[in-house]
Amino acid sequence: MLAAGAWAALLGGCAIRKIEIPGAKPMFPEGAVISSKTGKAVSLDELIDELSKVRVVFIGEKHTLAAHHEAQLTLIKKMVNQDPDLLVGMEMFDRSYQGILDQWRFGKLERETFLRRTHWYANWKYDFALYSDILDCIKTNRLRLIGLNIPFHIPPKIAVGGIDTLLPEEKKYLPKQIDTSNASHRAYVQQVFSEHRVRGRRDFEHFYQAQCVWEETMAETIAENLGGHRMIVLTGNGHIIHKFGIPDRVYRRGKTEFRTIYLLPAGTEAEMSFADYIWVTPSR
Repeated sequence: MLAAGAWAALLGGCAIRKIEIPGAKPMFPEGAVISSKTGKAVSLDELIDELSKVRVVFIGEKHTLAAHHEAQLTLIKKMVNQDPDLLVGMEMFDRSYQGILDQWRFGKLERETFLRRTHWYANWKYDFALYSDILDCIKTNRLRLIGLNIPFHIPPKIAVGGIDTLLPEEKKYLPKQIDTSNASHRAYVQQVFSEHRVRGRRDFEHFYQAQCVWEETMAETIAENLGGHRMIVLTGNGHIIHKFGIPDRVYRRGKTEFRTIYLLPAGTEAEMSFADYIWVTPSR
């Protein structure tokens, strides 16, 4: 069975291939933000203006890259300048920690206490320093921080035994809707499954159930907390690629307009269909 952090890396990651821009093959430098609609770079101000027209902004990440978290922080700061009531949804916390996240928001917890009470290194496991500036910004601006995830021990159990094997107290965390009918999404997850063999995990249907439960939970949490606000969502690139992970599931729940931003390390490649915007970052 995968540890929580390794599980997040596997299902939240993405195999990056090539940038396809109709009619041209330009090279984009670090810092470029490319619109998939036009195949051309836009300025950060133009991006922010476009994002101001929608309710939810999904910005992906490769969890271990500091440059990705710096880009996320830049976007949060720009959006807060427009909307001081911005919500921040994070894959890195599950819903059961919401009370603790609220205490962080209002400055009632010091960092070390926050780490202990959210069980950061038992759940997410990645170096907290990668996320510390983002969380400090949330505290400084008193932004409402929303824990999006299902408790981290549940998806690996589904992946090896299916939903039916969960204990009754675990099933209460399941989302109300679990859609497993998207063929394109299924094919994407099938590829991930075939490339990563883990002892005890042999049934793809169970693995796919786990992925859908994971993403439906985050979509449900976004929809339930949005209200009349706007939200920026921080999650792995694999959960927003082609929009069929979390974004389309949010849209299904309330026809909420959104945009997706895929963070791409310089020197790697992607398809323009991955997201509404491709943001080229340093590879560190």
